[in-house]
Amino acid sequence: MSFRTSATDLLVIAAYLGAMAAAGIYFSRRQKSTEDYFVGARAFPGWAMGLSMLATSISSVTFLGFPAAAYALDWRLIVPNLTLPIVAVLAVVVFIPFFRRGRLTSAFEYLGERYGPAVRLYGAASFIVLQVIRLGTVLYLVSLPICLVTGADPVWATVLTGAFVAFYTVAGGIEAVVWTDVAQAIVLLGGGLVCFACMVLELPGGLPAVFELGARHGKYSLGSFEFKLGERTFWTVAFTGIVHWLTMYSSDQNMIQRYVASRSMREARKATIIYSAMAVPTWVFFFFLGTCLFVFYKLVPDPAAHALKADEVFPHFIVTRLPVGVSGLVIAGVLAAAMSSLDSNINSIATVTVVDILKPYLAPGRDERFYLRAARLASGAAAALMIGGGLVFHTLPKESMNDLVWIMGSVFGGCLMGLFMVGFFTTRVDYPAALLALCAAVALNIVLGLNSKGWLPFSLGVHDYWVAAIVNAAFVATAYVAALARGKTPGPGRLEGLTWWTTPQAPADPSAPVPPAA
Repeated sequence: MSFRTSATDLLVIAAYLGAMAAAGIYFSRRQKSTEDYFVGARAFPGWAMGLSMLATSISSVTFLGFPAAAYALDWRLIVPNLTLPIVAVLAVVVFIPFFRRGRLTSAFEYLGERYGPAVRLYGAASFIVLQVIRLGTVLYLVSLPICLVTGADPVWATVLTGAFVAFYTVAGGIEAVVWTDVAQAIVLLGGGLVCFACMVLELPGGLPAVFELGARHGKYSLGSFEFKLGERTFWTVAFTGIVHWLTMYSSDQNMIQRYVASRSMREARKATIIYSAMAVPTWVFFFFLGTCLFVFYKLVPDPAAHALKADEVFPHFIVTRLPVGVSGLVIAGVLAAAMSSLDSNINSIATVTVVDILKPYLAPGRDERFYLRAARLASGAAAALMIGGGLVFHTLPKESMNDLVWIMGSVFGGCLMGLFMVGFFTTRVDYPAALLALCAAVALNIVLGLNSKGWLPFSLGVHDYWVAAIVNAAFVATAYVAALARGKTPGPGRLEGLTWWTTPQAPADPSAPVPPAA
């Protein structure tokens, strides 16, 4: 089912898109080097970086998917996100100082220093492949609600959305990404608040009715609190949330790029704290919005809404219940949620391509103009692959799309967190041990991926939620056992500044102001 927007709403959406395009053009004039293009001369304030992190993590899945989940069931899908503050503490204390101890630009530069070039290339290639698949998947998923709320053709929605994001990202680099993310964070939060206000003001009984009727129907449940490893209980999902956020904070280039692009370590820590403090309430708010939606249509019956799928009900409310012009603002919020995820991924792919592959191996020793051109070409190539992937996913059955994502994730995404954790917290594991463990972990990940799809002649009895944790644990154990068996450790000074045990308590921040000489 699709809904049609008014001319006024379309004008509001056009004004928003025009502002984003103008930002791309403006920031394109400031890009003189890859240092500008990738990290914005390392001059971003913490508050802007925090909002950029927030916007990047809040895709259309949050804006439309979370309300749909709460409308259809309850709040159990929010549980993994509730673990974010726990991992944020580790990021502030450990991860940020590591990545800011030198003028790093990519997360995988650390892997090269800690282990060697092969592991660095694996990390970089894994990230690029997974992000390209994620771009296509996200663009495909983004096009679905855009089609719902605008009535656009899916192919045109995919191509135009992808091309628009590519335009301002390729032109403006990380500055365009961060500052448009700030605007997009404000627009998407504003859109959600407008929906909430309109819903509650029109609701018989107001806000108390949401709490009373929602509780009566079990809408605030977080799932079973039994400790059963083979089922999706609160504790299982919470543990997998910790694994997810450890991976994000320790090895995801989108996050690391914001650590190093902040103007100082204090600002990087401030950004992470702002993001972590705002993200959980934002996710809770969008789940609460779904509960409000459930109660609204219980008390204000609408046969059309009850006939829709769960993920179509909120778009139906936006188009049919909000005032003209206001619904355009909310649709702009949906677009903002989508674009803030896509632009960050495109820029991070370009960063890793140039910093980890082109500069050290394929084209070393070239001037900055060459690398800046290469960065823009890499961004454009990532955008083209994103659009192509989105179009391909439109032609695949949903099961085939999920299979492809699982297979690629099994080969390329299994143990990045383990690589960084072993690097940070051990001194014994060296390059040969890490390489052996990496091969073993990738093989195990492939087996578990095949098991999750039912493609093995037998079942291992492992729930999908445990795959990432098992693979990373296997990598850590194999690497350490291999290092012990070899009986060798990296030479004196080889690990200086590269592990928790060989780094001074207060690592120097290269971007911090230098005090005047006495």
